[in-house]
Amino acid sequence: MSETSLNTGERPANVAASPSRRVEGQFRNQTVLPKDGFLKKLRIGVKYLLLRKPPGTRPHQAIPVQALDREQLLVSPDDSLWRLGHSTLLMKLRGRFFITDPVFSERASPVQWAGPKRFHQPPLGIEQLPPIMAVILSHDHYDHLDEDAIRQLADKTECFLTTLGVGDRLIQWGIPAAKVRQLDWWQETEVAGTRFAATPTQHFSGRSLFDSNSTLWASWVIMEPDLRIFFSGDSGYFDGFRQIGERYGPFDLTLMETGAYNVNWPSVHMQPEESLQAHLDVRGRVLLPIHNGTFDLSSHDWEEPFQRIVALSQAKGVPVSTPQMGERVNMRGPQQGTAWWEEAVPGTAPVPQR
Repeated sequence: MSETSLNTGERPANVAASPSRRVEGQFRNQTVLPKDGFLKKLRIGVKYLLLRKPPGTRPHQAIPVQALDREQLLVSPDDSLWRLGHSTLLMKLRGRFFITDPVFSERASPVQWAGPKRFHQPPLGIEQLPPIMAVILSHDHYDHLDEDAIRQLADKTECFLTTLGVGDRLIQWGIPAAKVRQLDWWQETEVAGTRFAATPTQHFSGRSLFDSNSTLWASWVIMEPDLRIFFSGDSGYFDGFRQIGERYGPFDLTLMETGAYNVNWPSVHMQPEESLQAHLDVRGRVLLPIHNGTFDLSSHDWEEPFQRIVALSQAKGVPVSTPQMGERVNMRGPQQGTAWWEEAVPGTAPVPQR
């Protein structure tokens, strides 16, 4: 699809004709992936989300979190970024605030009495956030699209940038249609002078066993005149990263999925080696690993993504930034960060799981 621009409230006139949509009404990846049946999805869900897993998948001690408040954010310089957890990142550009995949609920789940529970509380609550210029959503999975957070953000947010179909969910939840912009891959839009492009990923969507791929998934390119950020969303490794790099790179900073990987789903999440290659493909300078450190979504030790990506990046001479949750990062010159996860590795008693 050629690049097009969208204004507030707009969406492609014929969603069914989108090149990202199958004839039978489901969105598709650039490469057709093996289709998992109902029983396989149920088996994976039970194994990795419901049954008791190895103790190393959760930290044994409290994760260090740097508390934030609204005043700190308001007086911080432009081009600041704060990691609030998982794939939730707050950015300050031109004095305005933008947030990706805001998840503030206790569990990444359709219910709050079961499912993956947070390792740590957010550095600040939604009520403490300053006005948000735009919420940027990569797809509709529960660890990225938190209905309660979206409802709480409705009145303090100017614009919601979503992929096709996800915006319809928001409108059903009461978000005014005029605030929602739904983009297909390679479409662009501008918000308060900052340019955004929805770009491909290799993933899937759905909030139940019966609505698979009914909405689109994407990564996002965030463009200032002299600053470019890549937010990966969720993805398996694929040629699309190279295409994004050719069209939009180089990037000053990549916010790259590095966690919740598993040999049982190699096409839709990346191993750390692939995350590093994706960073190189999009022509990134500094890599900041995300999609880790907040929820137990696979069977690897919770700190493993940090250890592997840091070691791999150092071996390749790639600068990597690992801020604590709540720690401010200068997006123009991100600090290396510390191995803060090691503080939560010693010990024998796992964080309680209710």
